[in-house]
Amino acid sequence: MSARKVEQESAARHPRETPDLFGQREAETALLDAYRSGRIPHAWLIGGAQGIGKATLAYRMARFVLAFRNPKSSQVQQAPTLRVDPADPVARQVAAGAHGGLLVLERGLNDRGVMRTVITVDETRETISFFGSTAAVDGWRVCIVDTVDELNPNAANALLKILEEPPQQSLFLLVSHAPSRVLPTILSRCRKLLLRPLETDDVVRAAAAATDIDADDPALAEAAAASEGSVGRALSLLGGDALKLQQRTAALLATLPSVDPRELHALGEALGTSDRVALAAFIDGIDRWMSERMRTGDANANLPRLARLAEVWEKIVRAARDTEAYNLERKPLVFSVFSMLADATR
Repeated sequence: MSARKVEQESAARHPRETPDLFGQREAETALLDAYRSGRIPHAWLIGGAQGIGKATLAYRMARFVLAFRNPKSSQVQQAPTLRVDPADPVARQVAAGAHGGLLVLERGLNDRGVMRTVITVDETRETISFFGSTAAVDGWRVCIVDTVDELNPNAANALLKILEEPPQQSLFLLVSHAPSRVLPTILSRCRKLLLRPLETDDVVRAAAAATDIDADDPALAEAAAASEGSVGRALSLLGGDALKLQQRTAALLATLPSVDPRELHALGEALGTSDRVALAAFIDGIDRWMSERMRTGDANANLPRLARLAEVWEKIVRAARDTEAYNLERKPLVFSVFSMLADATR
């Protein structure tokens, strides 16, 4: 990995530390209007592609509700957006992960210090004590699940139980990269808020705000143009190597169901042994190809093939997570992925 990519990856701010939101005004207004009404739904599913601001919007909403606990107050009724001044005590506490009114469910480290591939049921059960306690803070309590896609089955069922009987003044913000794959019973209890991919200019501004990159940097403009509206994707493409790897992956995907073992060996070598940015670029390239296949053609005539591709995609995601979590060899993953895709496209 280039020094530039290492720098950008480490410099990118976490959504809890990001005060500004770009290109998602319609979704932000929907949340603000619902809160102003005094009858806000207790659970929201914020869905869309990776890297377009879903978690940033969730934290932005959490800060606003925790800073302005009365939806009928003049601050709320006259607010043009959900922005809270970064100097506000609530904003500082949220950025530090130290606000008593906010619970975040996300993948954590296991006993060996390795990132888990799922959110566990024990972590999800923290919601019971969080919403049941009285010592934290008065007023609203907010739970962000980032992402609901990563809940294991038992964790999803544990979350469902509390969604079925939500406590007073509770707000659940569920982030999802794939809303169609969320449990229908969870979906039915959420207001759906789907975010759109960003315009290229918004990707540039958001990426510059999330890092120390100059918005006029030509490399950022090139990455944003190739990002398909995703800030996360643009940041992963910075430096050029990830972009070239995606192009190489796309060229091999274009030959399916035929595969060239020599090219697969070369692609596996290019992924390295521990470069998580390269691995993310590879999987992202597969994701883009799969999404394009789902969008094109006569859906009814291709239902069996689409079903096979969806099943294969689930297997690819699990394999990629295991490869990253356990630092496994990348080359076998490449061969496995293309073998499954070749079978599914015949």
